Amino acid sequence: MATKSYSLAHTKWMCKYHIVFTPKYRRKEIYNQERRDLIEIFKHLCKYKGVEIIEGHMMPDHVHMLVAIPPKISVSSFMGYLKGKSSLMIFEKHAQLKYKYGNRKFWAEGYYVSTVGCNTSAPPASINSFTKSSNCSNGGSPVIKEM
Repeated sequence: MATKSYSLAHTKWMCKYHIVFTPKYRRKEIYNQERRDLIEIFKHLCKYKGVEIIEGHMMPDHVHMLVAIPPKISVSSFMGYLKGKSSLMIFEKHAQLKYKYGNRKFWAEGYYVSTVGCNTSAPPASINSFTKSSNCSNGGSPVIKEM
């Protein structure tokens, strides 16, 4: 994992977050074409907000992302943006999903977030080690490889 620091006009920062979120009703919808479309949607939305996806995994029933979010954006506002816009975009591409979900809400409420920092004595854990330790070996594939 890189220890790259980023910069804004008057700040140097390194804010990394491990985020996990699930589709509504924890349905196993993230596979085949939906998976490929979600990967492209996440890349596009993150690039627009200036958020870097360091590592990510798409499991059939949840998503793991390790992201570097600038300090000018709160994690909750970024997650609201990411889940809201990606939900609209996935329903636009896959209209048949609206019969399963209704109200154009693809993602469940809430998410898990944990900071990943450099001020620990142990080496930082990647999403790979997290998924291996939590029995997430149900066929996930990487969104983006570690940069």
